[in-house]
Amino acid sequence: MKQKEKKTDTYEGFEQGPIRPPSEAVSLLIRITRNCPWNRCTFCPIYKQQTFSLRPVDHVLKDIDAIARHLYDIQYLMEKSGPVSREAMNNLAAKVDKEEWMAFYAAQNWINAGMHSIFLQDANSLIIKPDRLLQILEHLKQRFPWVERITSYARSHTIFRISDSNLRQFAASGLNRIHIGMESGSDKVLALIRKGVDKETQIRAGLKVKKAGMELSEYVMPGLGGKEFSSDHALETADALNQINADFIRLRTLAIPNHVELYKNFISGAFDKLGDRAMAEELLLFLESLGGITSTLKSDHILSLFEEVEGTFPEDKQRMTKVIRRFLAMKSEEQIIYQVGRRTGLFSRLDQLAEPDMRRRAEKTCAKLHVTPENVDSIVDEMTKRFI
Repeated sequence: MKQKEKKTDTYEGFEQGPIRPPSEAVSLLIRITRNCPWNRCTFCPIYKQQTFSLRPVDHVLKDIDAIARHLYDIQYLMEKSGPVSREAMNNLAAKVDKEEWMAFYAAQNWINAGMHSIFLQDANSLIIKPDRLLQILEHLKQRFPWVERITSYARSHTIFRISDSNLRQFAASGLNRIHIGMESGSDKVLALIRKGVDKETQIRAGLKVKKAGMELSEYVMPGLGGKEFSSDHALETADALNQINADFIRLRTLAIPNHVELYKNFISGAFDKLGDRAMAEELLLFLESLGGITSTLKSDHILSLFEEVEGTFPEDKQRMTKVIRRFLAMKSEEQIIYQVGRRTGLFSRLDQLAEPDMRRRAEKTCAKLHVTPENVDSIVDEMTKRFI
C-alpha cells in the first residue's frame, strides 16, 4: 500500500488516537499514524470512514517535546512544594495555551501512572519508513531515557515485509513489544473476515518479531469462525501459536456491533454466531491444543467470559481448562446467572456465584431482563456491544 502523509504546513497540536491495548492503559500515547492502512476487516468497528495517513515526523517530535516540556514543569512544581494540590495543578494548567491542554493533561496522567511505558498509535505504526521510526524512537529515548517499555500495534503483513536488520534496529532503539491482531490462524476464517493475511504469514511475522528480540503479544478472537468454522478456528489458531511461542496470547471474544459488515451477515443468517456455551467449548478446544510453548495467556477484557482463565504454559494449563470444564458442567440456570453477572461487571470468577450479595444482584438483573435459556445469548450479545 502506498503510504500517504497528510500535507499540512502547520502543526495543529498534540494528537492522540482512539484506542490502545488494555495492557497499555497507563502508557503515554504518541500518535505516529492516523487510523488503519488496511481497514477492511469485517468484524472491526474502529476507523471506518476514516482515511489513513502518516503524521509528519517533525509533528510527532513536537508532540514528544510538548510532553517533555509539561512533564518538567509539573515535576518542578512537585519538587518545589512536595505533593501538589488540585488548586496548584489547576493554576499551572491555567497558564497553558489552549492548544497545549491535551499535551499537558497527557503529561499529568503519565506522571500519575509512573512514566514506565509508551505506546505508539494508531493501528499499524510500523508501516512508516524505518528511518523515520528510528528517528522517533531515538527522540523518545533522548527525552525519556528512563522508560522501560515502548510498544506498538502492527499487522503481520507489515512485519513480514520489514527486514530482520531493521527490526533489530527498532529493538535496539527501545521498541521492545509488538501487539499483533492475529485473530485466527485458520485460512478459512482469515478469508471470511477479510484479514488480508494468511496463516503462514502470521507465523513468519511472529517469528521475525521474536528473532529481533522484542516481546510479542498475539490477539486471538474466540468465536470469529462462527459455528461453521469453530473447530478449524480453534485448532489452526493453536497450531500457529504453537509454532510462534508468543510471549503473550490475549483473548478478545467476538462481539458484533450493529455498524460492522459482519453484522449484516449475522442478521441475514450467513454468519451463525456462537453462544456463550459453544464459545466456551471452542475455547476449551483451543487451550487443550496449545502445547510446547511458554506463552502467558491473558483474558484482560470484559468481553472475555472467563477473566480468571489466565496463566503461563505449561504449568497453568490444567488450572485454566478446569475453569471452563466447570462452567460447562453447570446447570443452565447457573450458567445464565454467571453470564449476566459477568457482562454487567459483577463477576470475574466462577466462585463469585457463591457470594450471596453478588449473586442476588445478578439474579435481580436476570429477572428484570426476563432472561431464559432461549434468549440469554441474544441478551448477552446486546450487553457486549457497549464494550466495543
